[in-house]
Amino acid sequence: MSKSIVWKVLAVTMVFGLLLAACGGTPGGGNSAAGADKKVTASGFVCPEPNPRAEVTSKELNLFVWTEYIPPEWKECFTLVYGVNINHDEYSSNEEMYAKLSAGGSNYDLVQPTDYIVSLMVRKGLLQKLDKSKLSILGNLDPKYMNLAFDPGNEYTIPYEGGLDAIVYNADTVKNPPKSYADLWNSEYAGKMVFLDDSRVIIGMTLLTLGYDPNTKDPAQLEQAKNKLAQLIPNVKSFNSDSPKTDLIAGDVDLGIVWTGEAYTANQENPAFTFVYPTEGAIIWQDNWAIPATAPHLDAAYAWINYTMQGDLFYLMLRDFPYLNPNTAALEFAKANHPDLYDPFIQSPITNPPAEAVQQGHRIDDVGEATTLYDQIWTEVKGGQ
Repeated sequence: MSKSIVWKVLAVTMVFGLLLAACGGTPGGGNSAAGADKKVTASGFVCPEPNPRAEVTSKELNLFVWTEYIPPEWKECFTLVYGVNINHDEYSSNEEMYAKLSAGGSNYDLVQPTDYIVSLMVRKGLLQKLDKSKLSILGNLDPKYMNLAFDPGNEYTIPYEGGLDAIVYNADTVKNPPKSYADLWNSEYAGKMVFLDDSRVIIGMTLLTLGYDPNTKDPAQLEQAKNKLAQLIPNVKSFNSDSPKTDLIAGDVDLGIVWTGEAYTANQENPAFTFVYPTEGAIIWQDNWAIPATAPHLDAAYAWINYTMQGDLFYLMLRDFPYLNPNTAALEFAKANHPDLYDPFIQSPITNPPAEAVQQGHRIDDVGEATTLYDQIWTEVKGGQ
Protein backbone atom coordinates (compact mmCIF):
# COMPACT_ATOMS: atom_id res chain seq x y z
CA MET A 1 0.00 0.00 0.00
CA SER A 2 1.42 3.43 -0.95
CA LYS A 3 1.94 6.16 1.66
CA SER A 4 -0.68 8.36 0.00
CA ILE A 5 -3.28 5.64 0.32
CA VAL A 6 -2.30 4.99 3.95
CA TRP A 7 -2.71 8.67 4.81
CA LYS A 8 -6.07 8.78 3.08
CA VAL A 9 -7.27 5.74 5.05
CA LEU A 10 -6.03 7.28 8.30
CA ALA A 11 -7.75 10.55 7.52
CA VAL A 12 -11.07 8.85 6.81
CA THR A 13 -10.71 6.78 9.99
CA MET A 14 -10.07 9.89 12.09
CA VAL A 15 -13.07 11.71 10.63
CA PHE A 16 -15.31 8.68 11.25
CA GLY A 17 -14.01 8.44 14.80
CA LEU A 18 -14.80 12.11 15.44
CA LEU A 19 -18.29 11.62 14.08
CA LEU A 20 -18.83 8.64 16.36
CA ALA A 21 -17.60 10.60 19.34
CA ALA A 22 -20.03 13.39 18.53
CA CYS A 23 -22.85 10.83 18.36
CA GLY A 24 -21.97 9.26 21.67
CA GLY A 25 -19.27 6.73 20.81
CA THR A 26 -21.34 3.89 19.37
CA PRO A 27 -23.28 3.48 16.12
CA GLY A 28 -26.44 2.89 18.16
CA GLY A 29 -26.11 6.17 20.03
CA GLY A 30 -26.76 4.40 23.34
CA ASN A 31 -24.63 6.88 25.28
CA SER A 32 -25.65 9.93 23.31
CA ALA A 33 -26.74 13.12 25.00
CA ALA A 34 -30.23 12.66 23.56
CA GLY A 35 -30.38 9.12 24.92
CA ALA A 36 -29.19 10.25 28.33
CA ASP A 37 -32.04 12.77 28.49
CA LYS A 38 -34.69 10.14 27.92
CA LYS A 39 -36.75 9.00 30.88
CA VAL A 40 -37.36 5.27 30.69
CA THR A 41 -39.51 3.19 33.05
CA ALA A 42 -38.45 -0.14 34.53
CA SER A 43 -40.50 -1.87 31.82
CA GLY A 44 -38.64 -0.02 29.06
CA PHE A 45 -41.39 2.47 28.22
CA VAL A 46 -39.91 5.76 27.01
CA CYS A 47 -41.68 8.61 28.78
CA PRO A 48 -42.80 11.40 26.47
CA GLU A 49 -41.94 14.96 27.34
CA PRO A 50 -44.68 17.11 28.87
CA ASN A 51 -46.21 19.39 26.28
CA PRO A 52 -46.08 21.98 27.69
CA ARG A 53 -43.93 21.40 30.76
CA ALA A 54 -45.49 22.80 33.93
CA GLU A 55 -43.84 24.59 36.82
CA VAL A 56 -44.08 22.16 39.73
CA THR A 57 -42.60 22.78 43.16
CA SER A 58 -44.61 20.18 45.09
CA LYS A 59 -42.74 17.01 45.95
CA GLU A 60 -45.73 14.69 46.20
CA LEU A 61 -49.14 14.01 44.71
CA ASN A 62 -51.95 12.17 46.47
CA LEU A 63 -54.31 10.19 44.23
CA PHE A 64 -57.59 8.61 45.34
CA VAL A 65 -58.83 6.64 42.35
CA TRP A 66 -60.90 3.65 41.29
CA THR A 67 -59.37 0.20 41.69
CA GLU A 68 -57.26 -0.86 38.68
CA TYR A 69 -57.66 2.37 36.75
CA ILE A 70 -54.19 3.88 36.26
CA PRO A 71 -51.60 2.51 33.78
CA PRO A 72 -48.39 1.86 35.75
CA GLU A 73 -46.25 3.85 33.32
CA TRP A 74 -48.10 7.05 34.20
CA LYS A 75 -46.93 7.10 37.79
CA GLU A 76 -43.36 6.15 36.99
CA CYS A 77 -43.10 8.64 34.13
CA PHE A 78 -44.59 11.46 36.18
CA THR A 79 -42.05 10.85 38.94
CA LEU A 80 -39.18 10.62 36.45
CA VAL A 81 -40.23 13.75 34.59
CA TYR A 82 -41.29 15.98 37.49
CA GLY A 83 -39.55 14.44 40.50
CA VAL A 84 -42.87 14.13 42.31
CA ASN A 85 -43.56 11.15 44.58
CA ILE A 86 -47.03 9.65 44.08
CA ASN A 87 -49.19 8.29 46.89
CA HIS A 88 -51.94 6.10 45.46
CA ASP A 89 -55.08 5.01 47.34
CA GLU A 90 -57.99 3.16 45.71
CA TYR A 91 -61.73 2.72 46.22
CA SER A 92 -64.33 0.32 44.84
CA SER A 93 -67.42 2.53 44.86
CA ASN A 94 -68.38 6.17 44.67
CA GLU A 95 -70.00 5.85 48.06
CA GLU A 96 -66.73 4.69 49.61
CA MET A 97 -64.87 7.64 48.12
CA TYR A 98 -67.58 10.10 49.13
CA ALA A 99 -67.68 8.83 52.71
CA LYS A 100 -63.93 9.20 53.11
CA LEU A 101 -63.87 12.77 51.77
CA SER A 102 -66.96 13.71 53.77
CA ALA A 103 -65.32 12.50 56.96
CA GLY A 104 -62.61 15.15 56.51
CA GLY A 105 -58.95 14.88 57.29
CA SER A 106 -58.00 13.63 53.83
CA ASN A 107 -55.28 15.36 51.85
CA TYR A 108 -56.07 13.99 48.40
CA ASP A 109 -55.19 16.07 45.34
CA LEU A 110 -57.25 14.19 42.74
CA VAL A 111 -60.30 11.93 42.76
CA GLN A 112 -62.36 10.21 40.04
CA PRO A 113 -66.06 10.68 40.82
CA THR A 114 -68.68 9.17 38.54
CA ASP A 115 -71.27 11.53 37.09
CA TYR A 116 -74.12 11.16 39.60
CA ILE A 117 -71.95 11.74 42.66
CA VAL A 118 -70.37 14.93 41.26
CA SER A 119 -73.33 17.22 41.88
CA LEU A 120 -73.68 15.86 45.41
CA MET A 121 -70.00 16.52 46.11
CA VAL A 122 -70.34 20.04 44.72
CA ARG A 123 -73.35 20.74 46.95
CA LYS A 124 -71.42 19.51 49.98
CA GLY A 125 -68.41 21.70 49.14
CA LEU A 126 -66.09 18.74 48.59
CA LEU A 127 -64.76 19.86 45.20
CA GLN A 128 -63.14 23.07 44.00
CA LYS A 129 -63.70 24.80 40.68
CA LEU A 130 -61.13 24.02 38.02
CA ASP A 131 -58.78 26.73 36.76
CA LYS A 132 -59.21 26.19 33.02
CA SER A 133 -56.16 28.37 32.30
CA LYS A 134 -54.06 25.59 33.84
CA LEU A 135 -55.57 22.83 31.69
CA SER A 136 -53.71 22.60 28.40
CA ILE A 137 -55.42 19.36 27.31
CA LEU A 138 -59.01 20.55 27.02
CA GLY A 139 -58.70 20.49 23.23
CA ASN A 140 -58.00 16.74 23.39
CA LEU A 141 -61.48 15.95 24.68
CA ASP A 142 -64.48 14.93 22.60
CA PRO A 143 -67.24 17.55 23.08
CA LYS A 144 -69.91 14.87 23.49
CA TYR A 145 -68.38 13.99 26.86
CA MET A 146 -68.32 17.62 27.97
CA ASN A 147 -70.90 20.00 29.43
CA LEU A 148 -73.16 17.25 30.73
CA ALA A 149 -76.02 17.79 33.16
CA PHE A 150 -74.09 16.70 36.25
CA ASP A 151 -71.48 19.47 35.70
CA PRO A 152 -72.64 22.20 33.29
CA GLY A 153 -69.68 23.98 31.74
CA ASN A 154 -67.27 21.48 33.33
CA GLU A 155 -66.68 23.83 36.21
CA TYR A 156 -65.56 21.04 38.54
CA THR A 157 -64.65 18.05 36.38
CA ILE A 158 -63.19 16.89 33.10
CA PRO A 159 -63.97 13.48 31.57
CA TYR A 160 -61.69 10.52 32.20
CA GLU A 161 -63.48 7.51 30.72
CA GLY A 162 -67.03 6.33 30.19
CA GLY A 163 -68.97 3.16 29.61
CA LEU A 164 -72.20 1.24 29.76
CA ASP A 165 -73.24 -1.28 32.39
CA ALA A 166 -74.98 -4.17 30.69
CA ILE A 167 -74.98 -7.97 30.59
CA VAL A 168 -72.14 -10.28 29.66
CA TYR A 169 -72.50 -14.05 29.32
CA ASN A 170 -70.36 -17.01 28.30
CA ALA A 171 -71.87 -18.39 25.11
CA ASP A 172 -70.16 -21.75 25.69
CA THR A 173 -71.90 -22.36 29.01
CA VAL A 174 -75.11 -20.29 28.89
CA LYS A 175 -77.53 -22.05 26.56
CA ASN A 176 -80.42 -19.60 27.01
CA PRO A 177 -78.72 -16.21 26.91
CA PRO A 178 -80.44 -13.26 28.58
CA LYS A 179 -81.76 -10.41 26.46
CA SER A 180 -82.97 -8.14 29.22
CA TYR A 181 -82.27 -7.27 32.83
CA ALA A 182 -85.55 -8.97 33.70
CA ASP A 183 -84.18 -12.28 32.39
CA LEU A 184 -81.61 -12.33 35.20
CA TRP A 185 -84.35 -13.42 37.60
CA ASN A 186 -84.52 -16.78 35.76
CA SER A 187 -83.74 -19.59 38.21
CA GLU A 188 -81.38 -21.25 35.72
CA TYR A 189 -78.84 -18.49 36.39
CA ALA A 190 -78.86 -18.94 40.16
CA GLY A 191 -75.37 -19.14 41.63
CA LYS A 192 -73.74 -18.39 38.28
CA MET A 193 -73.75 -14.57 38.27
CA VAL A 194 -71.38 -11.77 39.19
CA PHE A 195 -72.74 -8.27 39.75
CA LEU A 196 -71.02 -4.97 40.22
CA ASP A 197 -71.05 -3.94 43.86
CA ASP A 198 -72.83 -0.73 42.91
CA SER A 199 -76.07 0.20 44.62
CA ARG A 200 -77.28 2.76 42.09
CA VAL A 201 -76.62 0.52 39.08
CA ILE A 202 -78.22 -2.61 40.52
CA ILE A 203 -81.21 -0.82 42.05
CA GLY A 204 -81.48 1.21 38.85
CA MET A 205 -81.66 -1.84 36.60
CA THR A 206 -84.28 -3.35 38.94
CA LEU A 207 -86.38 -0.20 38.61
CA LEU A 208 -86.07 -0.47 34.83
CA THR A 209 -87.50 -4.00 34.89
CA LEU A 210 -90.56 -2.55 36.66
CA GLY A 211 -90.93 0.18 34.05
CA TYR A 212 -89.73 2.93 36.41
CA ASP A 213 -87.16 5.68 36.12
CA PRO A 214 -83.79 4.45 37.50
CA ASN A 215 -83.57 7.80 39.31
CA THR A 216 -87.02 7.73 40.87
CA LYS A 217 -87.57 9.37 44.25
CA ASP A 218 -90.96 7.74 44.77
CA PRO A 219 -90.86 5.70 48.00
CA ALA A 220 -93.55 3.31 46.75
CA GLN A 221 -91.64 2.51 43.56
CA LEU A 222 -88.42 2.07 45.52
CA GLU A 223 -90.19 -0.32 47.90
CA GLN A 224 -91.31 -2.43 44.94
CA ALA A 225 -87.77 -2.44 43.63
CA LYS A 226 -86.44 -3.52 47.02
CA ASN A 227 -88.84 -6.46 47.19
CA LYS A 228 -88.01 -7.59 43.66
CA LEU A 229 -84.27 -7.21 44.15
CA ALA A 230 -84.44 -9.21 47.38
CA GLN A 231 -85.60 -12.16 45.26
CA LEU A 232 -82.55 -11.86 43.00
CA ILE A 233 -79.74 -11.22 45.45
CA PRO A 234 -79.51 -14.84 46.73
CA ASN A 235 -78.85 -15.96 43.13
CA VAL A 236 -75.78 -13.72 42.76
CA LYS A 237 -72.58 -15.61 43.51
CA SER A 238 -70.37 -12.55 43.94
CA PHE A 239 -70.48 -8.77 44.03
CA ASN A 240 -67.23 -7.51 42.57
CA SER A 241 -66.31 -3.97 41.63
CA ASP A 242 -62.58 -4.60 41.77
CA SER A 243 -62.20 -7.03 38.87
CA PRO A 244 -65.40 -8.84 37.85
CA LYS A 245 -63.71 -10.07 34.69
CA THR A 246 -61.52 -12.25 36.89
CA ASP A 247 -64.54 -14.24 38.10
CA LEU A 248 -65.72 -14.67 34.51
CA ILE A 249 -62.37 -15.68 33.01
CA ALA A 250 -61.68 -18.10 35.87
CA GLY A 251 -64.99 -19.85 35.19
CA ASP A 252 -66.35 -19.10 38.65
CA VAL A 253 -69.42 -17.50 37.06
CA ASP A 254 -71.02 -17.59 33.64
CA LEU A 255 -72.74 -14.22 33.34
CA GLY A 256 -73.55 -10.98 35.09
CA ILE A 257 -73.66 -7.20 35.04
CA VAL A 258 -70.28 -5.61 34.45
CA TRP A 259 -68.63 -2.50 33.08
CA THR A 260 -67.82 -2.12 29.39
CA GLY A 261 -64.06 -2.42 29.82
CA GLU A 262 -64.33 -5.56 31.95
CA ALA A 263 -66.54 -7.22 29.35
CA TYR A 264 -64.16 -6.22 26.54
CA THR A 265 -61.14 -7.60 28.38
CA ALA A 266 -62.95 -10.87 29.09
CA ASN A 267 -63.97 -11.08 25.42
CA GLN A 268 -60.39 -10.54 24.28
CA GLU A 269 -59.33 -13.38 26.58
CA ASN A 270 -62.18 -15.63 25.46
CA PRO A 271 -64.40 -14.63 22.49
CA ALA A 272 -67.24 -16.71 23.97
CA PHE A 273 -67.95 -13.82 26.36
CA THR A 274 -70.75 -11.88 24.70
CA PHE A 275 -72.00 -8.43 25.64
CA VAL A 276 -75.74 -7.76 25.58
CA TYR A 277 -77.39 -4.36 25.60
CA PRO A 278 -80.60 -5.17 27.49
CA THR A 279 -83.98 -4.33 26.03
CA GLU A 280 -84.68 -1.97 28.94
CA GLY A 281 -81.60 0.09 28.00
CA ALA A 282 -78.12 -0.05 29.51
CA ILE A 283 -76.86 2.16 32.32
CA ILE A 284 -74.53 4.87 30.96
CA TRP A 285 -71.83 6.41 33.14
CA GLN A 286 -68.79 8.65 32.99
CA ASP A 287 -65.86 8.91 35.38
CA ASN A 288 -64.09 12.24 35.75
CA TRP A 289 -61.07 13.96 37.21
CA ALA A 290 -61.86 16.37 40.03
CA ILE A 291 -59.81 18.25 42.61
CA PRO A 292 -60.94 18.10 46.25
CA ALA A 293 -61.59 21.42 47.96
CA THR A 294 -58.66 20.94 50.35
CA ALA A 295 -56.10 19.58 47.85
CA PRO A 296 -52.63 20.56 49.10
CA HIS A 297 -50.61 20.12 45.89
CA LEU A 298 -52.46 21.98 43.16
CA ASP A 299 -49.46 22.48 40.88
CA ALA A 300 -48.81 18.74 40.82
CA ALA A 301 -52.52 17.97 40.33
CA TYR A 302 -52.79 20.13 37.22
CA ALA A 303 -49.45 18.85 35.91
CA TRP A 304 -50.66 15.26 36.37
CA ILE A 305 -53.90 15.87 34.46
CA ASN A 306 -52.15 17.62 31.59
CA TYR A 307 -49.32 15.10 31.32
CA THR A 308 -51.27 11.85 31.60
CA MET A 309 -54.00 13.07 29.24
CA GLN A 310 -51.54 13.75 26.43
CA GLY A 311 -52.35 11.50 23.49
CA ASP A 312 -48.97 9.74 23.72
CA LEU A 313 -49.74 8.63 27.29
CA PHE A 314 -53.52 8.35 27.48
CA TYR A 315 -53.54 5.82 24.63
CA LEU A 316 -52.30 3.31 27.22
CA MET A 317 -55.88 3.18 28.48
CA LEU A 318 -56.75 1.20 25.34
CA ARG A 319 -54.27 -1.42 26.49
CA ASP A 320 -55.06 -1.51 30.20
CA PHE A 321 -58.57 -0.11 30.71
CA PRO A 322 -60.49 -0.23 27.42
CA TYR A 323 -63.61 1.71 28.27
CA LEU A 324 -65.24 4.41 26.14
CA ASN A 325 -62.39 6.83 25.55
CA PRO A 326 -63.22 10.58 25.38
CA ASN A 327 -59.63 11.56 24.50
CA THR A 328 -59.53 12.11 20.72
CA ALA A 329 -55.78 12.83 20.80
CA ALA A 330 -55.19 9.42 22.39
CA LEU A 331 -57.33 7.65 19.80
CA GLU A 332 -55.54 9.43 16.95
CA PHE A 333 -52.16 8.56 18.43
CA ALA A 334 -53.13 4.90 18.84
CA LYS A 335 -54.52 4.75 15.30
CA ALA A 336 -51.26 6.05 13.86
CA ASN A 337 -48.81 4.24 16.14
CA HIS A 338 -50.55 1.26 17.75
CA PRO A 339 -53.12 -0.22 15.36
CA ASP A 340 -52.90 -3.48 17.32
CA LEU A 341 -54.68 -1.65 20.14
CA TYR A 342 -56.79 0.75 18.11
CA ASP A 343 -58.30 -1.58 15.52
CA PRO A 344 -59.92 -4.17 17.84
CA PHE A 345 -61.00 -1.39 20.20
CA ILE A 346 -62.75 0.64 17.53
CA GLN A 347 -64.24 -2.42 15.83
CA SER A 348 -65.79 -3.91 18.97
CA PRO A 349 -69.48 -3.23 19.69
CA ILE A 350 -68.51 -3.27 23.37
CA THR A 351 -66.03 -0.37 23.31
CA ASN A 352 -67.67 1.35 20.34
CA PRO A 353 -71.36 0.75 21.15
CA PRO A 354 -74.07 1.07 18.51
CA ALA A 355 -75.74 4.48 18.42
CA GLU A 356 -79.11 2.99 19.35
CA ALA A 357 -77.64 1.40 22.49
CA VAL A 358 -76.43 4.80 23.63
CA GLN A 359 -79.72 6.49 22.71
CA GLN A 360 -81.72 3.91 24.66
CA GLY A 361 -79.39 4.07 27.66
CA HIS A 362 -80.09 5.65 31.05
CA ARG A 363 -77.84 7.90 33.10
CA ILE A 364 -77.77 7.68 36.87
CA ASP A 365 -78.45 11.09 38.43
CA ASP A 366 -78.11 12.61 41.85
CA VAL A 367 -81.40 11.93 43.66
CA GLY A 368 -80.81 14.36 46.53
CA GLU A 369 -82.40 13.36 49.83
CA ALA A 370 -83.72 10.14 48.25
CA THR A 371 -80.12 8.89 48.36
CA THR A 372 -80.89 7.73 51.88
CA LEU A 373 -83.66 5.47 50.55
CA TYR A 374 -81.29 3.90 48.02
CA ASP A 375 -78.69 3.32 50.72
CA GLN A 376 -81.27 1.68 52.97
CA ILE A 377 -82.46 -0.62 50.20
CA TRP A 378 -78.91 -1.70 49.38
CA THR A 379 -78.09 -2.36 53.03
CA GLU A 380 -81.25 -4.40 53.55
CA VAL A 381 -81.13 -6.54 50.41
CA LYS A 382 -77.40 -7.27 50.63
CA GLY A 383 -77.66 -7.85 54.36
CA GLY A 384 -80.07 -10.66 53.67
CA GLN A 385 -77.79 -12.28 51.13
